[in-house]
Amino acid sequence: MFWDSSAVVPLFLPEARSEFLAEMLANDAEAASWWATPVECLSAFYRRHRQTPFQDTALREALQRLEAFSEDVDLVAPTDPVRRRAGRLLAVHPLRAGDALQLAAALIWCEEQPEGEVFVCVDGRLAQAARTEGFDVRP
Repeated sequence: MFWDSSAVVPLFLPEARSEFLAEMLANDAEAASWWATPVECLSAFYRRHRQTPFQDTALREALQRLEAFSEDVDLVAPTDPVRRRAGRLLAVHPLRAGDALQLAAALIWCEEQPEGEVFVCVDGRLAQAARTEGFDVRP
């Protein structure tokens, strides 16, 4: 399964769908993600902490778990093919640059054969683009 940052954040900061996503990850023997996903998650962690402060121990734990996730998954590197694919995706889908890079990385990960591959995402716009590209989007 390819994990978008929108689905990774709830793995480490409690949300309504956190438990379900954690189960999905536990059953994913070959998890993959985009090279910048850890940075996007850090941005979400710190933004949420600034908006509604939570205990520093919870933040430290989330940071440690994110680091472990980053070491365990297959991270798709920032290559020219990913950049070019993202540019093409922007021409056909109403995505932001970061989301286009996520989807492009997923397409490179599956060698442009998304049929039967799972894209884990909780962002509606990105999920729709991933479906259109042929991914099985979950949850």
